[in-house]
Amino acid sequence: MQIIKTLLFISCMIFPAFLNAQLTRTVKGFVYIKGDKGQNAVAEGAIVSVPGTGIGMPIEADGRFSLLLPIATPSIVVTYIGYLNDTVALSKDTASMQIVLQKQNTLKEVIIRDKLRSTEISMMDPMKTERIGQQELFKAACCNLSESFETTPSVDVAFTDGVTGYKQIKLLGLSGPYTLITQENIPNVRGLAAITGLTFTPGSSIESMQLSKGTGSVVNGFESVAGQINVELQKPFKGEKWFFNIYQSTQGRSEVNVNYRHKFSDQLATNLMVHVNSQWLKNDQNQDGFVDEPLGQQFNIVNRWIYNGSTGWMVQAGIKYVYASGVGGAWAFRDNMPQLPGNPWGFRYTTTRIEDWAKIAKVFTTRKATSVGLQLSNIIHNQDADYGSRNYTATQKSLYANLIFQTYINTTNHVIKFGASGVVDNMNEQFASTNYDRKEVTPGVFTEYAYNYLEKFNLVAGLRLDNNNLYGAFITPRLHIRYALAKKTVLRASIGRAQRTANIFAENLGFMAGNRQFDIRNPVSGKAYGLDPEVAWNTGANLTHKFKIGLRDAVLSFDYYYTWFTNQVVVDLEYPGHVSFYNLYGQSFAHSFQAQFDYELIHNLNIRMAYRYYNVMTTYQNEGLKEKPLLPPHRAFANVDYMTRNKWKFDYTVQWVSDQRTPGITHDHPGLNKGGVNTSPWYFAMNAQMTKTFSPMLDVYLGCDNMTNYMQHDAIIDAANPYARDFDASMIWGPLMGRNVYMGLRLKMD
Repeated sequence: MQIIKTLLFISCMIFPAFLNAQLTRTVKGFVYIKGDKGQNAVAEGAIVSVPGTGIGMPIEADGRFSLLLPIATPSIVVTYIGYLNDTVALSKDTASMQIVLQKQNTLKEVIIRDKLRSTEISMMDPMKTERIGQQELFKAACCNLSESFETTPSVDVAFTDGVTGYKQIKLLGLSGPYTLITQENIPNVRGLAAITGLTFTPGSSIESMQLSKGTGSVVNGFESVAGQINVELQKPFKGEKWFFNIYQSTQGRSEVNVNYRHKFSDQLATNLMVHVNSQWLKNDQNQDGFVDEPLGQQFNIVNRWIYNGSTGWMVQAGIKYVYASGVGGAWAFRDNMPQLPGNPWGFRYTTTRIEDWAKIAKVFTTRKATSVGLQLSNIIHNQDADYGSRNYTATQKSLYANLIFQTYINTTNHVIKFGASGVVDNMNEQFASTNYDRKEVTPGVFTEYAYNYLEKFNLVAGLRLDNNNLYGAFITPRLHIRYALAKKTVLRASIGRAQRTANIFAENLGFMAGNRQFDIRNPVSGKAYGLDPEVAWNTGANLTHKFKIGLRDAVLSFDYYYTWFTNQVVVDLEYPGHVSFYNLYGQSFAHSFQAQFDYELIHNLNIRMAYRYYNVMTTYQNEGLKEKPLLPPHRAFANVDYMTRNKWKFDYTVQWVSDQRTPGITHDHPGLNKGGVNTSPWYFAMNAQMTKTFSPMLDVYLGCDNMTNYMQHDAIIDAANPYARDFDASMIWGPLMGRNVYMGLRLKMD
């Protein structure tokens, strides 16, 4: 009965929009100019518009445009400084086109400068989406995905502990596993890889990322609580044939990346991406007697193929292999040392991972805006780690399939998607000599309706019905609305439900770096770890306003999101020497507010400033409603980048991080609680990088992380007694490693 009521509610919300159908259509295409060697090149900054109206848009980074037009529109005009305007007549059947602009030779004496921002906020998407381009990633060394957000104020990055070197992200005040991380819209970093998987995507393999806050589309599943980060890999059809990136730091980290692209024809291409890194130098910069980052290495190789058929068929397929291993812990620890009192405490790990995926799609040329697609993915993940005398061994085998059919009703103002998906997770874990095995099978069906009214109003309403073999059937409704208050001012709002299974060990590896006892309270047989699934609702609104100060563009945005849990697997650190897991009794919620300002102060001098506030509260047994520990409620951010005429580029980022609540941490050593004050100090963090472009094919960069050399000293509690009850390396609130100078080069070859 509840399902029927929900479906009736969604129907009442959606179907009135059908009555307002407008006689419109979508016109798509690409805009190019002739390059120096005669090949087509993207006309960066070109504008596609309808004469005599306010309808128009700049082209995307790959040259693409898409306009929603009244069906009677006779023509469109493409304008680009230095090139002749091109007026293209539209027939009633026109749906797509390719436009190549001709150079205007009469403007030789005029110098026009234009560029696309390295991070763009879409004004048309019903979901607020930040498109993070490769130039944004190049502002820092960006060695892997966990280090790709230094210049993105929406995402926090922090160490999980003082031993393993793992980092995790936080979005909307919630830890990384609450964010759906996809690779080309296929779920990727989840399950056992929730923390470690962020290191398995090298920065040089990333073409771009899309970051959206709040619950996402039902097409991508039911798990997204805080938002979605979609990673787009380098495409084999465009770019240079060879790409090399070499990186070396003073802290002893070496990396080599090699990307190779081969185009067999206009329809078939492949690329190969190889990544090797090694941490070969021991560091103990905070002088706690423990190695700051394990000595180890990682090997990563990706091969993908893309086929674009002339009859509308498109196929993508790829395979990825990862091997990583390392040794860390006490300075005197050596691999294979017995973990006995009196011996140095050690950490060891080995991880292997194989991913293969495929995307098959058919675009129906006889009916516009109609297609069918199938996404497939298979993952085999194995990891084995020793934390002192405790061992954690785990294997995950996952299958994913998603079938999507898209078409329209009456006009392309009303687009509807139907589909079916299935996820199979076979998890085998052993921690402290206890087995935790489960198999989850979750088939589901979904529908999503999108309504567009010119450039003024958009609505996306979705509904999923899934059935989990452990937890039964559940419904996932989601709604996104966009309204243009003015031509350059957009208001968005969203609400949606999410459900996920908490992987309590893989998502809390940092607490294994110590002697905290893991307690699962009141487990029930037949459920994952004996606990209920996590269920949360997220609602939010954001305002984006683009305007000019003088002649230069500026962007101002405000976000507010509220997440509340109807059930959460609480991670309780309030009792010293223990980490407890149990179902929520009471409230758990997160308020998130962010204000951001982007502006080009003078030509090629860009500034980005942001302030972010979190209020995250959870009800703990025996403690009541308390602020979540190890999460700074306030953060201020500024980034400045400048490029000179002779191709020197300078990037500088500074962050102010407020104090954080730290839980009680010791039984017998109250002095380690800093006189009973359970609050960390606030601090500043600064990074800088300069890059010299010697030619379009060669960049050399030099940078410095943690310029102020600020560190959290005594980060490991009772480090002198690693086999004692209070030994704990998980109470991390600040930087663990000091100043790091690095240099490298990026070389492109055709």
